[in-house]
Amino acid sequence: MFTLTFLFVGLRNHRWPRETEFLQKSRHICNLFAEYGSRLYSYQVRLRTPKEQLELLKMESQILENNLDKILDLMEQINALKALLRDMQDELHNSSWNSNGDLVEAVAAEDPSGVLDEEMSNLVNYVLKKFREDQVQMADYALKSAGASIIEAETSESYKNDKAKLYWHGIGFLNYEMPPDIILQPDVHPGKCWAFPGSQGHALIRLSRKIIPTAVTMDHISERVSPSGNTYSAPKEFSIYGIMNQCEGEEIFLGQFIYNKTGPTVQTFELQHELSESFLCIKLKILSNWGHPKYTCLYRFRVHGTPASHT
Repeated sequence: MFTLTFLFVGLRNHRWPRETEFLQKSRHICNLFAEYGSRLYSYQVRLRTPKEQLELLKMESQILENNLDKILDLMEQINALKALLRDMQDELHNSSWNSNGDLVEAVAAEDPSGVLDEEMSNLVNYVLKKFREDQVQMADYALKSAGASIIEAETSESYKNDKAKLYWHGIGFLNYEMPPDIILQPDVHPGKCWAFPGSQGHALIRLSRKIIPTAVTMDHISERVSPSGNTYSAPKEFSIYGIMNQCEGEEIFLGQFIYNKTGPTVQTFELQHELSESFLCIKLKILSNWGHPKYTCLYRFRVHGTPASHT
């Protein structure tokens, strides 16, 4: 009885928490959970950031490497130019370069040093002009900007590469490989090529106008500027066909050639058969590459000839 009386008095005198205090404590607990959640998220972001920075550093390193290769090429050209100037310096006492870049006989000058400086300047401008000129010096009737195009329905499929894919939350949804008509454009830089699976493929090109074809030119990058350090994906054996009747019908064989990956990056091949017919479409068939097991990469292909209206 005494114990019951003691508990009853104690319970009456005990201060029970009010409803507002319960609400305050629950809010405090929620705030703690929110704070801990925010801290956890910030830690996760910090863990992800080094990976993103590492990828960015890899990309910037690749860009710097490509720029270094270009700088090395320019330095080689400058050294070649210097050697050419040294070889020509002795001859400049007896000859002179006019403003058009033509070599003419010189008359004895009263101020040899001044004349020499002017002649050296003209020579530099002449050599730089030659560097800037197109190496082939023939019209390209397969140039996209001039109206040529690829007939994709009669062209091999492009190589599908998971690395060349856009991802969103880990789900790949868009490939951004280069289209076939990249081979009809003069922008020849590492990676700007059309790739197709394997070592054999073909492309049907509608020329900018009807021509009697006389030669073709194949462009590729050198091993020095290749990101992989090699050019195994370069085409090796290829053949050329002409197609009449609006790009349909019989394929007329025009020649078979080999692109030498250790030779100049721009190689021109004269067709092996003399023709009297004019063609609007040319078919390029790649028969092999230089050893890449997965794909072949084409950078630029040109077609030269005589317009049909000139014959």
